[in-house]
Amino acid sequence: MTKRIRAPLTDSDVMELKSGDNVLFSGVVYAARDAAHQKLADLLEAREQWPVDLKGQVIYYVGPSPARPGKVIGSAGPTTSGRMDAYTPSMLAQGVKALIGKGSRNESTRRALQKYKGVYLAATGGAGALLARAIKESEVVAYPELGPEAILRLVVEDFPAVVINDAYGNDLYEEGRRHYAERS
Repeated sequence: MTKRIRAPLTDSDVMELKSGDNVLFSGVVYAARDAAHQKLADLLEAREQWPVDLKGQVIYYVGPSPARPGKVIGSAGPTTSGRMDAYTPSMLAQGVKALIGKGSRNESTRRALQKYKGVYLAATGGAGALLARAIKESEVVAYPELGPEAILRLVVEDFPAVVINDAYGNDLYEEGRRHYAERS
């Protein structure tokens, strides 16, 4: 079953999502990668305010390619999420509700998703041109000096993703490995 979700998210929205759910996001999603996460972490450590209010928001780990003439954005495929694991618990503690990327998350991140009622979803790697079609607007909102790693405010319509880690501690990748092992 596919669930349609409108960002920003509430705790209630997150608690309705279970690992394995297919999701179509609409609304605002923020793009941020490694360098932007480091800048946000530095601001947290200095007890300074972030340049963007991310409470209830969705962060997509993407560094899009430049847009062709007449297009909103270039190819916008997910990047490896594990590189953001060091930052994720503090991001969730600040109110971020969902993260989209590719690959597995570490134990600390999975525990933080439970503690702060967050969810991690995967977008299909290698499908950046297709995923870009769901992005209707793109605007740099912080750190333009980072180029493709700047924080972008994306307006999306039916952006597809799959819940990997839910707020209940479930992990779709682990479930899949167990299922495979049982059949072998």
